[in-house]
Amino acid sequence: MDFQCFKLIQDNGVAHLELSRPEKRNSMIPEFWKELPALVRKLDSEGETRVLLISSQGKHFCSGMDLSVFSDPSLQDKSLEIGRQREKFRHFVEGLQDAFTALEQARFPVLCAVQGACIGGALDLLAASDCVYCSEDAYFTIAETNIGLVADLGTLQRLPHMIPLGVLKEMAYTGRKVDAQEAKRIGLVNNVYENANALVEGVLEIARSIAGHSPLVVSGCKEMINYSRDHSVADSLRFMSTWQAAMFHGSDMMEAFGAKAKKEQAQFQSNAVKKDIFQGDS
Repeated sequence: MDFQCFKLIQDNGVAHLELSRPEKRNSMIPEFWKELPALVRKLDSEGETRVLLISSQGKHFCSGMDLSVFSDPSLQDKSLEIGRQREKFRHFVEGLQDAFTALEQARFPVLCAVQGACIGGALDLLAASDCVYCSEDAYFTIAETNIGLVADLGTLQRLPHMIPLGVLKEMAYTGRKVDAQEAKRIGLVNNVYENANALVEGVLEIARSIAGHSPLVVSGCKEMINYSRDHSVADSLRFMSTWQAAMFHGSDMMEAFGAKAKKEQAQFQSNAVKKDIFQGDS
């Protein structure tokens, strides 16, 4: 696949996806919204990716939504009755939301490495990922407030599960910047690194550690944690027991114990390839 907004490197189960428009501060142009979900779903369906790292080229992680996204004349189709115009725009917003939901739905963990600015839509991206890390020069802002919009792609829905509610409300109401140290203090990021190079190397090391574990177990952990976030403890425990009864057969555990005894790296089978049942094996 050829990308206008990304560069992809794959190595031993680690997929490293770089935002590759540093001259435009990696703003999210229309192609971004097509490429990101297509790429993530392709990696997920192939079953070989065990962890995805998202970073960026240049001084800034991402400056958020590019105004060109709203330049599509069909969004203002005056031939449609007003209710149908607004329904069309609603589906447009849901399509943008789905691009980040693809990160949440992927079987593999998604790690984000942030340097410089993380603005608007970029924060929505982080909210849909699993773990976030940043360099000392990073800052985060719900910038939509400053331009007369309500953030609508997941920040206000997902961040209440990540950071204190009062802090999120203050960020949303004021549109202020949160620097790297505050981001760590409130739990928005896992760790802060000295600079962009140290950041990427550090997060790649974490990614390799994740990739060394059973991908079925790691994907199970992600599914259970996300399910528990959205359901009661009782429902989550019941779902856990059902998943364990279906997925646990002991082979990965035996491989892990055997490799540990031999002081070797365990070799786990990749996750199953996802196929459309109507496509067959062709």
